[in-house]
Amino acid sequence: MTTSDLGAEAGWPVEPLADEPRGPVGKAFRLSAADSLSLGNALSGFLAVCVLAWSAITDLQASGKFEPDPRFFGTAVVLLLIGATCDLFDGLVARKFRASAMGAELDNLADVISFGFAPAFMVVIWAGFSGKLPVWVVLFAAASVLIAGVVRLARFASVKTKSGDFMGLPIPMGAMTVVSIVLLFQPSYLTIAGIIGVAWLMVSRIEYPKPKGNLAAVVLAWMMINVACLSIWAARLTGGDQLITVGAIMQIAIVSAIPLRVLMFKHQQRRERRSESVGPRR
Repeated sequence: MTTSDLGAEAGWPVEPLADEPRGPVGKAFRLSAADSLSLGNALSGFLAVCVLAWSAITDLQASGKFEPDPRFFGTAVVLLLIGATCDLFDGLVARKFRASAMGAELDNLADVISFGFAPAFMVVIWAGFSGKLPVWVVLFAAASVLIAGVVRLARFASVKTKSGDFMGLPIPMGAMTVVSIVLLFQPSYLTIAGIIGVAWLMVSRIEYPKPKGNLAAVVLAWMMINVACLSIWAARLTGGDQLITVGAIMQIAIVSAIPLRVLMFKHQQRRERRSESVGPRR
């Protein structure tokens, strides 16, 4: 006999338990087309981690020493870009067709795997076996990426900006910037500081424009170009090194330029407000 049964027998007023399901519970278990894309995003992130882990395990078993293979990193990054493409389309598909009751939660959980845990694990594989940095420094940088991503997603789910833009660097963009640093540079205190800086941008209050309309098309085209460049680089074709270098530099430059532009714009707005408040002097 439950507590509610005892209360009913005693004649006490009984309130329904807060965790009791309400409404058509069956609908919560129906996956929509957008949910399938979110699951594809999560699977891409999981496979990227598997590729990196497999590269380390096989190398350590064979020679007892791990040397990061660019081909495995290239494969992992292509998988993350596929996940980013799924993440870009799931919202569009949800708005165009039907969204399920758990669509937003699935999207955030998938993003944690692909753009939080996967790039953090990549930082560990990239710098943890290099012997150039203390292990705790590498783990701190990797953990900062993961924690900043989780906080970023939680804030996105609970806080809406007045302008409708993103508050803080979007987690897919942050993940791709971390990946660009890993592909472009060797492990050092300076590159670790750059990774921690990217993590800070994700939890900052700097507003980033949300990709809509033409901007969304540009973002998609940028992802497709990155996938092509990474595929050429991973296959060790002619010109692949130059392509990956240019792409990584552009990614870091874009992420660095946006907050500077926003800060300059806000500074200009404050100056205009101050000049308006003072008014013309007579």
